Amino acid sequence: MMADNKLVNMVINDQAISVPAGSTILEAAKTIGISIPTLCHLDLKEFKMVNKVASCRVCVVEVQGRPSLAPACSTRVMEGMVVRTDTARVIQTRRMVVELLLSNHPNECFTCPKNLDCDLQSLAQRLGIREIEWTGAKMNYESDISSKAIVKNPNKCIMCRRCETMCNEVQTCGILSAVGRGFDAFVGPAFNIPIAESSCTYCGQCVAVCPTAALTEVNHTGKVWAALNDPDKYVVVQTAPAVRVAVGELFGMEPGSIATGKMVTALRRMGFNAVFDTDFAADLTILEEASELVHRIQHHGRLPMLTSCCPAWVKFFEHQFPDLLDIPSSCKSPQIMFGTIAKTYYAEKLGIDPAKMVVVSVMPCVAKKAEAARPELTKEEHSNVDLVLTTREFGLMLKEAGIDFMNLPESDFDKMMGESTGASIIFGTTGGVIEAAVRTAYEWITGEELENVEFTAMRGVQGIREATVKVGDLELKIGIAHELGNARKLLEDIRAGKSQFHAIEIMACPGGCIGGGGQPYHHGDIEIIKKRQEAIYAEDRNKVKRKSHQNEEVLRLYKEYLGEPYGEKAHDLLHTYYEAKEKI
Repeated sequence: MMADNKLVNMVINDQAISVPAGSTILEAAKTIGISIPTLCHLDLKEFKMVNKVASCRVCVVEVQGRPSLAPACSTRVMEGMVVRTDTARVIQTRRMVVELLLSNHPNECFTCPKNLDCDLQSLAQRLGIREIEWTGAKMNYESDISSKAIVKNPNKCIMCRRCETMCNEVQTCGILSAVGRGFDAFVGPAFNIPIAESSCTYCGQCVAVCPTAALTEVNHTGKVWAALNDPDKYVVVQTAPAVRVAVGELFGMEPGSIATGKMVTALRRMGFNAVFDTDFAADLTILEEASELVHRIQHHGRLPMLTSCCPAWVKFFEHQFPDLLDIPSSCKSPQIMFGTIAKTYYAEKLGIDPAKMVVVSVMPCVAKKAEAARPELTKEEHSNVDLVLTTREFGLMLKEAGIDFMNLPESDFDKMMGESTGASIIFGTTGGVIEAAVRTAYEWITGEELENVEFTAMRGVQGIREATVKVGDLELKIGIAHELGNARKLLEDIRAGKSQFHAIEIMACPGGCIGGGGQPYHHGDIEIIKKRQEAIYAEDRNKVKRKSHQNEEVLRLYKEYLGEPYGEKAHDLLHTYYEAKEKI
C-alpha cells in the first residue's frame, strides 16, 4: 500500500530511484524495468486481492545490512535501502526453492491440464532448471472428483495460498485452508472433505488464480467430441456473451478482441448441427425478469429483487443466506432457459426427439457445469443442458481439431434462436443484467420510449455500485455487486433492513462473466478484464436493437409457444425455486 505521496530514496542494482513510501521492493524494481520472478504473489488491488503470505520465497533479494534474504513481494522499501536482485546467492537460492518444489511435484507435464500454461513450469524454464538434486517420497493423495465443476489434485498443490486468499478474503466463502503439515501439506476444504460436500459455490476463482493444476475444471471435451461423432445425436451449441471477447486471446489476439463471427464458423467446422447465441436466451430472461420486477413493484411484492443469472451467486445465498430465499428472482439463467427452449419449442419445430438432442454450452464460467447438473432445473426427464465447455476448453478443442481460428471467415448464428440485442450482450459484464432489465422495465412502466439506453452509473469495476433511475414517478434504486465478498455486504444490509434498493444484480466473479473462472487466464492483469469489458459495451453499441423486448425471435417464441411473459407456461418452463443448504 502506498503511504500518502511521500517518496523514499533507495538503490536497486546500482540504480538510484525514488518510489512512493509503502511500496514493496517488487513494485520498486518494476519501475526501472527489473523483473523479479514470483510464484505465490498475485496482485489484484482493484478487486481488493493481494496474496500476502510470501510463502514461496522465489522473489528473494539481498538487502544490504541484512543477514537473510528478503522476499521482494512483501518487504517494504526504506529510506537509503540498497538492494541487489541478481547476486549469485540470490539466483542460487531461487533455483533451489523451485527445485525443492519440483522434487515433490508430479512429473507429468505432457498430460497435465495446465501444460504450457503453468506458472511453476514457466518459472523452472526461466531459471534454467534441468535436473532435480533431491529425490525421495512424494505426496500421493487421491484427486477429488466429487463435484460437477472443479477437480482438486493435492499432489500438485505448492502451498502458494492464492486460492485460499481468493476464497476466504475476496469471495468470503471460507472453504479453503491448509490441510496437513510440513511436507504433506496442501490447501483444501476443512478436514479434506470432498468439495461437493462443502459450501463451495464453484465460482472457479480458485481455479483462475491457481499457478499449477492443483485446481482445474471438470473436463467435458471428450464427451463433446463423442456426441459430435455420434450419428444418432443432434448436437446444438450455445455461446455466452463473454466468450466472444476472450476466446481470441487463446490464439494470440489482443484482449478485448471481438471474435463473434470467427467463433460461429469454428463451431460449425467442429460439426455442431446448429450454432446458437445464448444472447437470445438472455433477451428471453430479461422479458421474464423485467416482468417479475414490474409485478413486484406494482403489487407491493418482496423487494429488492435480486437477479439470479449467476449460478455461483445462487449457491452462495443458498448456503450463506438461506433466510433470504424469497428475494432472488425465480428466473432460470439464460443458459438453462436456452436448454429448456431447445428441448421443447425448437425440438417440436424440427420434429426432433429431445432424447436424441445434445445441448452443449460454451461458457466463461466453471459454475455453469454444476448448474447444468442441478435437478430442479431439468424439465421432465431430459437434462436441459447436457455438457458445458469453458472458454479454455473450447480453445483447446479448436487447437486439437487443427482449426486456424485467426484466419477463419465470419458467419452468423443460426436463426429461430439466434437473434440478439445489445441488452443481451451486456450480460457478460458486471451491471449488465440489471441495466438490460431497466431498459425494458422503463418502457413497460412508463409506456414511453427510452431514448438513452446507456446507464453509465451502473458500469465500471467498483465492487459495489449504486444508481437511481427516474422511471415515470418512480425513482428506481439499483444496487450492483461483483465478487461474493461484496455480495455479502449487500445481503447483510438487506438482512438488517438498511437496504432501500428495488433491484440488485450480483455476479460472483471479478468484472462479472468476463472475469469468469473458465476464461483464458489473466494472471492477475486487471487491464485484460477492463479490455474485455470495453469490448462488451462496444458490441452493444454496434447493435441496431438494444432492448430485449425488441427481439423479434423472442416475441415470436411467446406468440407461438409461451404465451405472455411471466404467464403460466412461461413460469412453468423458465422459472425455478431455491433451497436452503447447509453451511459447511
